[in-house]
Amino acid sequence: MAKARKKQARKRYSADQKAKILATANQEKLTAGAVEKRFGVKPVTYYSWRKSAKSGPAAAPAGRRGPGRPRRDAGIAGSVRTEVQAKVRQMLPRVVQEEVDRYLTEVFGRR
Repeated sequence: MAKARKKQARKRYSADQKAKILATANQEKLTAGAVEKRFGVKPVTYYSWRKSAKSGPAAAPAGRRGPGRPRRDAGIAGSVRTEVQAKVRQMLPRVVQEEVDRYLTEVFGRR
């Protein structure tokens, strides 16, 4: 019969602790495995911290925002981007249809 493993309590790290671990890992060029051995931080957690440190706190998603989507408070640039995307979405089906028609005419000739 297999032994039941005891579930360890999840350790919480303060922002200072995370910053210190990341700085040490970066300075000493530690791998995720080395970070785990030295600090006890799982590689997936280390990579998550490293990713959020690279993008900065302002880039942290506020909810479920996909990559490349502007924030709602992006100001005029966000408004312009949204308008351009809407126009492209309107034009795209027509452009694609014209390209397909042009290709088929080139391959098979006119009807």
